[in-house]
Amino acid sequence: MWAKNLMFWAVCAAGVLTLAAAILPSSDTPSGIRSVETKVDSDSFRSVVEQVNTAFRGAWQARGITPAPRADQLTVARRLSLGVTGTIPSLEEVRLIEAHQQTNTTAWWLDRLLADRRSAEYLAERWARVFVGVEDGPFLRYRRRRFAAWLSDQLFANRPYDELVRELIAAEGVWTDSPAANYVTATLDSNNDDRPDPDKLAGRTVRAFLGVRLDCVRCHDDFLGGDWLQKDYQGIAAYYARTRTGWTGIRDVDEGEYETDDEKPQPVEPCIPFQKDLSIEGGTRREQLAQWVTHRENRAFARTAVNRSWATLFGRPLVEPIDSIPLDDEVPAALDLLADDFVANGFDFRRLLHLIAATEVFHLDSRAAEGTQLSQKHDEHWAAFPVRRLRPEQVIGSLVQAASLKTLDHESHILIRTIRAGNKNEFIKRYGDMGEDEFDDRGGTIPQRLLMMNGKIVSELIKHNPVFGTASGRILMLSPNDPTTIETAYLAVLTRRPSKEESAHFGARFADPPADNRSYQMEDMFWSLINSTEFSWNH
Repeated sequence: MWAKNLMFWAVCAAGVLTLAAAILPSSDTPSGIRSVETKVDSDSFRSVVEQVNTAFRGAWQARGITPAPRADQLTVARRLSLGVTGTIPSLEEVRLIEAHQQTNTTAWWLDRLLADRRSAEYLAERWARVFVGVEDGPFLRYRRRRFAAWLSDQLFANRPYDELVRELIAAEGVWTDSPAANYVTATLDSNNDDRPDPDKLAGRTVRAFLGVRLDCVRCHDDFLGGDWLQKDYQGIAAYYARTRTGWTGIRDVDEGEYETDDEKPQPVEPCIPFQKDLSIEGGTRREQLAQWVTHRENRAFARTAVNRSWATLFGRPLVEPIDSIPLDDEVPAALDLLADDFVANGFDFRRLLHLIAATEVFHLDSRAAEGTQLSQKHDEHWAAFPVRRLRPEQVIGSLVQAASLKTLDHESHILIRTIRAGNKNEFIKRYGDMGEDEFDDRGGTIPQRLLMMNGKIVSELIKHNPVFGTASGRILMLSPNDPTTIETAYLAVLTRRPSKEESAHFGARFADPPADNRSYQMEDMFWSLINSTEFSWNH
């Protein structure tokens, strides 16, 4: 009997480990890709930052705008953590930030975040939404989770962005062994078993990598005053017309043409819609398209990457809509300054994030100085940090982290990470996923507020439980006095210290009830902080 019991528990343990391995991506770094150290103290780096700052200052001066004051360091650290890991800093990390003695705390903190596997996983999921959408697709020929894990590896290793995109567009092989091929197989459907959809691929390619919307001319020329023609869309789609899938995975064949959707279909030759003078060498049609998209002189490619990276840190792109950047019209000077540096430095994604985080506008407060007010002009011209509602995964990530005093990362126990992943999936399902249009400034909903106020996950996370390590329980047990209890709770949940009024308010509540009711007051304070507007917004 004991042998059967032992076997039963062994099978259960194996099942748990298998489930965890499926949920949690690999932490291995792909071989052959070397991480590039970001030199934030170099003359070229400082020069670009100063040029960007000068461009914004000039715009403020021309319009008579006084920018918001500089935000405190913990606020900036919170922005960075939310932007690249999808969660607020832990209390453990807050103590590290405050203990940091060097001058450039922002660069130091961003370096730590980018060296943390959480950042690669979070950013990979954000960019995967752009590249392959959010749907699971045809399971037998599409692995979204495998694609996101591969993308995480590339970002963690700081692979040059142009190389990464070329592999996506021209990938060959089986979608499991060659994860980049999932970019193509994501468009497969049951009506056409062996041919990826060239129309979907055309629309996604120009929107994701070039910031151009051609979907509107898929069926006819633009009749609303635009310059795009139906042949522009068809010309891009034709590059994918010879792509097939089979037992050997994605491959290109020697025949097959894209045809017009007319009564008498006509073949369409591959054709690029703009910058036709860029040199393209030989290769398959998809390889030719990949060369043109990522060409150093294809300004739309670098601009689009910069615009989305800016939006990732700010919650709002420099140019809106994010996937409709004018090719010829004027754009913010900062966009071109950062795009030029991105190209000049080999499409270094980490350097780009460091540049954006080093700018003056990223360090501005979201509130006006005392005695002044912010106006619409401040928002339009980046004279204050934009206030944006947190994404669903940022809300649950921050909730889970606020409930733990220690940092929840890849060093955490595998069971903790597995439970965290399960809570995250359940919460996002109920809270509502934003889908591909992640930078639409949508309002909150009543179900979202009810989930935060009365949801089971929130209730469990704020519960006073020092034995199992909830933050509310640990803080109450370890704090020597009420002021320390209140201050520590604020740091854990809102990444700041309480004001005198806030300390007095909660201090009075802790002073009134008997000692055996202090745990209730602690849970009540955590609930109040988590349900505050400040917690659910980036600012």
